[in-house]
Amino acid sequence: MKVLVINCGSSSLKYQLIDMETEQLLAKGICEQIAFDNSQFSHTVPGAPEKSCRRENREMKNHSEAIRLVLDTLVSADRGVIPSMKEIRAVGHRVLHGGEKFNGSVLVNESVKEAIRECFDLGPLHNPANLMGIEACEEIMPGVPQVAVFDTGFHATMPDYAFMYALPYEYYEKYHIRRYGFHGTSHRFVSKRCIELLGGKAEGTKIVTCHLGNGSSIAAVQDGKCLDTTMGVTPLEGIIMGTRCGSIDPAIVPILMKKENLSPDEVDKLMNKQSGMLGVAGTADNRTIESRAKEGDPKAKLVESMLCHQLTKYIGGFAAAMGGLDAVVFTGGIGENNPQYRTRVAEKLRFFGTDIDETANHVRGEEIEISVPGSKVRMFVIPTNEELMIAQDTKEICENL
Repeated sequence: MKVLVINCGSSSLKYQLIDMETEQLLAKGICEQIAFDNSQFSHTVPGAPEKSCRRENREMKNHSEAIRLVLDTLVSADRGVIPSMKEIRAVGHRVLHGGEKFNGSVLVNESVKEAIRECFDLGPLHNPANLMGIEACEEIMPGVPQVAVFDTGFHATMPDYAFMYALPYEYYEKYHIRRYGFHGTSHRFVSKRCIELLGGKAEGTKIVTCHLGNGSSIAAVQDGKCLDTTMGVTPLEGIIMGTRCGSIDPAIVPILMKKENLSPDEVDKLMNKQSGMLGVAGTADNRTIESRAKEGDPKAKLVESMLCHQLTKYIGGFAAAMGGLDAVVFTGGIGENNPQYRTRVAEKLRFFGTDIDETANHVRGEEIEISVPGSKVRMFVIPTNEELMIAQDTKEICENL
């Protein structure tokens, strides 16, 4: 079975075509600036650079045209990897927000699409785009099963005492304001792999997974299920991120609105797009921050210290909430590729028994255990593969049709 994985943004569409018999990536790419004059298309075929292209200018007036371009490319004579669209047996879609309606991946039907619409208020930037991708595929690929895989799904196992905010209860009942968590597909993928590395039995395991990138979140995974996580009703809560401030004193919001004469939309933009690493150090690129910190830049060093402090605080807190800790996993662009963060966190958590192997830790972007043999708390770098997780869910659901 070949599964097409789609991840739609408001003006972008990322895709991967995966052969699920071998879990081999056949092709991947991205359509950017959809509906703009300068829309561009990139397509990569692993091991076949002659079939690949990078940032070609291609007209795409909407997501349907982008999907059509992707499908035409996948079957084309010069860049294709399959002889016919009929080879694609199912499509798996990343959907940001499932609210309280979904605790797992589902086959898309009209009621599922309506439920995604009902979550537009919870995911205003992502859910409409995700639904556009689903409907575009339905239009172009009639009869091909579509599966929705929710970013919030893995966190649906959180108990009420972990997901509730201490606001008047009526706001939870009226507006569904509660912690949902995100990056669920990534946390699920790496925690599942970590359990395999720990021996394969989920029961009794206590793991903290750290997905660190432009967006970052941490999850407490007990017995293979999410107990708690750092992101909230939106992806803004939690640790410092590329452009998001993470958790702050809520009273800062009205203070800034009054002093800077900001509207609700403007302060929302400030916290989501102009804060975090960008707000403190002037850049959201962690590689630039790492380089500047080595040169002694005080703001870059401050960002690194803020992130390490918050990582340590959340890992320690989640360990306490679970009553112990077996393993810590680092994943995502920063988690997989920045050894010094892992070193600093391990040093602070040494009282837990996090003894790190510095030689192993200097590997970037590869699966590896970075703790020394016999370490009480084991530490791993596990590259995430959200697209494969989506494809696996899609295959499992569609095989049973």
